Amino acid sequence: MNWSAALRAFLAVFPAELPDKTMIAVVVLVTRHKRPLPVWLGAAAAFTLHVAVAVTAGRLLTVLADVLVSLAAALLFGIGAVVLWREASHNGRPGGSNSEAAVAPTAWTAFVSSFAVIGVAEWGDLTQFATAGIAASSGASFSVAVGALAALWAVAALAAGLGQTLVTRLPVHAFQRTAAVVFAVLAVSSLLTAVRS
Repeated sequence: MNWSAALRAFLAVFPAELPDKTMIAVVVLVTRHKRPLPVWLGAAAAFTLHVAVAVTAGRLLTVLADVLVSLAAALLFGIGAVVLWREASHNGRPGGSNSEAAVAPTAWTAFVSSFAVIGVAEWGDLTQFATAGIAASSGASFSVAVGALAALWAVAALAAGLGQTLVTRLPVHAFQRTAAVVFAVLAVSSLLTAVRS
């Protein structure tokens, strides 16, 4: 187990996912279904699928030259930083954030709808690209998967456990700006690695 790679993945994914649309979706799903555990389980299952895809893509990137991998990671993190910063500006304005989810009366349908909503929302998400980039640059796919999953599951647990209170009391744009800074630092770090190679 490469604890450094796991920690790097956790630190990149956790702050980026806190203000993300998927966290808001989990909150909405919990408030509508009134079933936090099935909602969390559905979200966790969807996150597991996405992390598996991301680390597999990252592993495939490792066959490229180290310079290309570092440049690709720097580009992905740089784009992520810009997108997160822009979303923070949007969410800092009144009426800037909204989410939708279907209502389901049973635990099973709460699970399935959570899996479907999060599964669709996470495809091509910045944290999926970040996970792939870290897996590629570290060469420690399993450790990166553990760190990314811990971050994603923790955010989903916070959202499921705290529900609507979380959204009304925490400034979403502040978390997005923090995540943007983390992504920018990772972009610079990857770029420096490319230059040194």
